[in-house]
Amino acid sequence: MTVIEVKNLAKRYGETVAVRDVSFAVDPGEIFGILGPNGAGKTTTVECIAGLRTPDSGTISVLGRSPADPSLRAEVGVQLQEAELQEKLTVREALELYSTFYPDPADWRKLAGDLGLEAKLGTRFGKLSGGQKQRLSIALALIGNPRIAILDELTTGLDPKARRDTWDLISGIRDRGVTLILVTHFMEEAERLCDRIAVIDKGEVVALETPAGLVERASDEQRIRFRPTTAMDDELLTVLPEVREVRRQGERIEVTGTGNLLYAVVSVLASNGIVAAELRMEQATLDDAFVHLTGRELKTEE
Repeated sequence: MTVIEVKNLAKRYGETVAVRDVSFAVDPGEIFGILGPNGAGKTTTVECIAGLRTPDSGTISVLGRSPADPSLRAEVGVQLQEAELQEKLTVREALELYSTFYPDPADWRKLAGDLGLEAKLGTRFGKLSGGQKQRLSIALALIGNPRIAILDELTTGLDPKARRDTWDLISGIRDRGVTLILVTHFMEEAERLCDRIAVIDKGEVVALETPAGLVERASDEQRIRFRPTTAMDDELLTVLPEVREVRRQGERIEVTGTGNLLYAVVSVLASNGIVAAELRMEQATLDDAFVHLTGRELKTEE
């Protein structure tokens, strides 16, 4: 049974088409990623799912109900891309206030502790760091004990450490049994966290797959670079079925191939008494998959 089902969703603002044709389903307990450049229609899609916008056409089912059903407000938590609180409101006041909005709220004190906000309960919102504001946003999205949480561009603007700390929090939320929709344009974030990803481009779903599946669609090629400690004949490697090509770059050797390439190459080198110094292996990434699917790099769209 799916918890969210979107069919042929479309939404426009005047002459601007925000979402052209989006369809996907989200399974219980998964982290479902929506990946794409800014302006692709990601935020509009999740705002329609959350009942904050009305689609022009198409259908959406959330826990078997219409997003407009008031009973869903206690079952769907939302962290919007741009959300602000009054600067003088303390963390404690925000958590206490939001907990009164729900019939069966979570223990906000425990939630604050789980999200690393315990020491900041008396701090005003305007004095929080970017990472602390994001943690509070997560807490407010979870305080109603939702079955589904929608997190839109959660780590935009955070420094690398704060972003990785937030990723750990996201994994912990899934462990609570919450189904997550994670909207992002960070490839590493999607690859690390998501069970499946819908790639949206120009208002349409251009791919729906696991991160590994998307990468495999881009290319199954692997590349190994190393510096042999002793002289060696290229034929040692070219005869291997996993190897497609062997190239020399000064003292270094570059080997491209497929399958269990690393094991095959290292085994042959070891059996011939050759150590692969400065060994480095590269594989296709989600960046490569996005280029393969859309014909352009995601970075250029940010």
